[in-house]
This record gives sequence, structure tokens and C-alpha cells, in this order.
Amino acid sequence: MTAVVETHDLTVRYSGATALDGVDLTVHDHEMVALIGANGAGKSTLVKALSGLIRPASGTITVNGRLAQVPEGREMFGDLTVDDNLRLGGWRNGRHGRDTTAIYDLLPELTTVRHRKAGALSGGQQQMVAIGRALMARPDILVIDELSLGLAPLIVTTLVDHLRTLNTDRGLAVLLIEQNARLALDLCDRAYVLEAGRIALQGPAATLADDPRVAAAYLGGHVAVTP
Repeated sequence: MTAVVETHDLTVRYSGATALDGVDLTVHDHEMVALIGANGAGKSTLVKALSGLIRPASGTITVNGRLAQVPEGREMFGDLTVDDNLRLGGWRNGRHGRDTTAIYDLLPELTTVRHRKAGALSGGQQQMVAIGRALMARPDILVIDELSLGLAPLIVTTLVDHLRTLNTDRGLAVLLIEQNARLALDLCDRAYVLEAGRIALQGPAATLADDPRVAAAYLGGHVAVTP
């Protein structure tokens, strides 16, 4: 397998405080990988580093292919229509790369609201727009920051089905950053647990799902980091 995203000894600091401390993480092509952890663990910092929004203090980030991000909170252009939000995702692909037909085929729920302003949509619809906008970039890897945040379980199930289709039918690699550990471990092949900016555990998702330390973290406990 080919690594599409790889970090080695990645360290990020904010005003002297360490947000990520020597993080090693790999996502291979056609793979779905979860990164789970509590608030403040450093998950969103890792997303920003992968997307080039912040500069690491040390370590390396290697991206082989095109990376697109679905940001936490969706970050819609609320006064623009759904269709215009989608087209913005493909602006680097030229005029012909801004055809939204394939997105509506993949996410048919958006078809009936394509001319509505994105700011008037439900949270679930906005999340679909955010995913569609990222897919307009024709990525090799999709990085999703908090897929389920603030959404009803039925909507989350629909989004998960769409992600499985993208991975299975199109071979899209996915890095899912998620507080909902059960969702992430059920969906992904491998997983990392981030605790206080360090990788505390990693391995097959099914194995981590049975690990009592992961259960403790999911219930608000603490995962001990091995020195």
C-alpha cells in the first residue's frame, strides 16, 4: 500500500504550549483511518497542520496526492446557494471542473435544495454540502473534522453510508477526526487515540474497540501515554 498522508515526529506549539508532541500517523490509499480523542487532545491542530494552515515546530508532513478538508462546524458561505458553495470547492479545476452533477448523484438529498442559501439549511444538509464541496476538489484523501458534531443519529447514519460508498466504490482514502469513538471505530479500518497531543494507542479499529483503555477514554477517563 502507498501512504497518501504521513507525519513523522510532528510537533506543533502555540505560544510555547505544545499542542502536538511527536505525532507519527499514516493513512494509506483506499484506507479509512480514525483519529479519536477528547476535546483539547490536539485533533483539530493536526487537521490544520495537514492542511497547511499552521506551521509545525518540527517533524515532517508528507502528502502524496490531493488532500481536501471538511472543517469542523462546516464553515458554509451562508449567503451563497448550495450550488455556489459546491462550485467554490472546484475552483482550482477550471471551468469544466466546477460541474456539480456528480455531487448531486452521490448526495441526492441536496438536489432539492441546490438553489437555497446554505445558511438556511439544517445541520445535516450543511454537512453534506461541506462533504460535497471537498469532493469537488477531486481529492485522493478526505480529512473530516468532527463528522457527527451536533447532528441527529439518523443524519449521521446517512453520512456514514455516503462515506462507505466513496471509499468502496471510488477508493477514496479517509482520515476521520472524531470525538464519537464508537462511530469512528465502527466505520474505520485502523485508528489512533490522541491524548494530550501524543499518540497514546494505535492499531486495528476492532482491536481498539475492545481495549478497556479506549472505553475509559470514551467515557471521559484517561488513556495513559507510554513513555
